[in-house]
Amino acid sequence: MTDATATSVTPSNATRLGVLLMLLGMVMFSLNDVLGKWLVATYSPSQLMFIRSLAAITVLLPFFWRTGWHNLVRVERPRLQALRSLLFAFEATAFYFAVGYMPLADAMTYWLAAPIYVAALSPLMLGEKVGWRRWSAILVGFAGVVIALEPSRESLTLPALIALAGSIAFSFAMIFGRTLRATPDTTLVFWQVAGAAVFSLVTLAFDPSGWAPVRPLDIGLLSLLGVVAMAAHMLVNRSLKLADAATVVPLQYTLLLWAVVFGLIFFGDMPRTAMLVGAGFIVASGLFIFFREQKLKRARQPAQ
Repeated sequence: MTDATATSVTPSNATRLGVLLMLLGMVMFSLNDVLGKWLVATYSPSQLMFIRSLAAITVLLPFFWRTGWHNLVRVERPRLQALRSLLFAFEATAFYFAVGYMPLADAMTYWLAAPIYVAALSPLMLGEKVGWRRWSAILVGFAGVVIALEPSRESLTLPALIALAGSIAFSFAMIFGRTLRATPDTTLVFWQVAGAAVFSLVTLAFDPSGWAPVRPLDIGLLSLLGVVAMAAHMLVNRSLKLADAATVVPLQYTLLLWAVVFGLIFFGDMPRTAMLVGAGFIVASGLFIFFREQKLKRARQPAQ
């Protein structure tokens, strides 16, 4: 006799649930970006990041309490932790600054290129070997970034350059995250959020627009940015535990689809031809690099 409970947790069911959670997580990230783009029209990126960070810390407090505060203080390589937090704070602030001036899909295209930068930097910073196939894919990805950026005197605007700098900072933060594997996830998240709060306070001090009065409704919406982002991260993490990475990680590129759809619906942004072509190069390159790394990882594993 087959137990009903056992049937509900079969590998196929777990994979389907993992796919669903990843897709839902991407939708939540996209809606969070829409909300951020709408709010940054009223509040500066620094003010937005500060309130978002406080909300995220409030949500995470029960997790910190359960794991013990000592784990948050005694961390491995504290200087690297601080640098990683600074990079994440900069890239998030850069994203909100960029989407205030450019379509969601354009900004998202630059951020989706981050795995390509990681692959290119891995030999130098992590000592990883990258073969000619992945180098070819990396060059294709860089070509996609150039096409999407559409370099000219008119297109090389400050928001575009800040978006590019933010995506590069994001890739460095991901590389440093690989070298901090021994640090618990809760500790990494705490210092990431705390770093964003400190960074936003410092940038607020030099922000000519200063602190804008916050309307009561917007307090909830600004706080929702942190809560929704944390929920989306949890959905993604759970998805990766339920399903194979090769199945669910490529679904993260649906972010671009939602950026195009939501940008058109909420802001009337028509996607540029150069952006769509460049995004195609970037997605193809990123997928090839990911599946190639998965194949090499399986090849290195000893036969069972």
